[in-house]
Amino acid sequence: MSDLVQIRKIVTIVEEIRHDGGPTPDRPVRRAACLAVIRNPYAGRYEPDITPLMEALKPLGMDMSQRLIAALGGDVTKIESYGKGSIIGLAGELEHGACWHVPGGYAMRELLGSAKAIVPSATKVGAAGARLDVALGHKDAAGGVDLLQRQFPALLVGNREGSKTGIGIHVAQHDLVGGKRRRQG
Repeated sequence: MSDLVQIRKIVTIVEEIRHDGGPTPDRPVRRAACLAVIRNPYAGRYEPDITPLMEALKPLGMDMSQRLIAALGGDVTKIESYGKGSIIGLAGELEHGACWHVPGGYAMRELLGSAKAIVPSATKVGAAGARLDVALGHKDAAGGVDLLQRQFPALLVGNREGSKTGIGIHVAQHDLVGGKRRRQG
C-alpha cells in the first residue's frame, strides 16, 4: 500500500434481520459494512492534485470488498446491492472523500463480476463519531425497471473515531437471501 494510505483501523460489521414486520422470511436478510479509518494526507492544507490518493486507495478498495464478500458467506451470486461513502474529518474537504468513489466502486463491481449499475455513494465532512447513511442500490439496476422499484433501505454506519484525524471510508454491501423484499408477481 502507498505511503498516502495509512490505515488506523478496519471494522467489519454484519447485521442479520430475522423479522422486520410482515411475514418472516425463509432466510434472514444479511447486511454488512466494512469501515476503514485512514489518515487524510491532505488535511489542513490545499493540495492542487489529489488524484494520487485515488490511485493509492485501489488496494484498500479490493481488500474491503473481499472482507465484505467473506463476511456475507463468500457467495457473490447472493449479493444483490451495494453502496459506498466516506466521512472526512473537519480539517479535510469533500473532494478528499470523493477520492474513494472510484476505487471503492470499481473494486465491488469487479469482484461481483456481473454488476451493471454504478455504486451509489455519499460523502460528508463530519466530526469524530459522525455517522453516514449509505444509500444502497441494486447491483444490476441498469437491467430494468423491476430492479429499480425494489426497496433497499440505507445502511447507517459510523465509528466513534472515524473522522477524528482523517477520512473514514465506509463501504456497504447488502445480501438479500430470504425473498422478503422481492417483488411479487
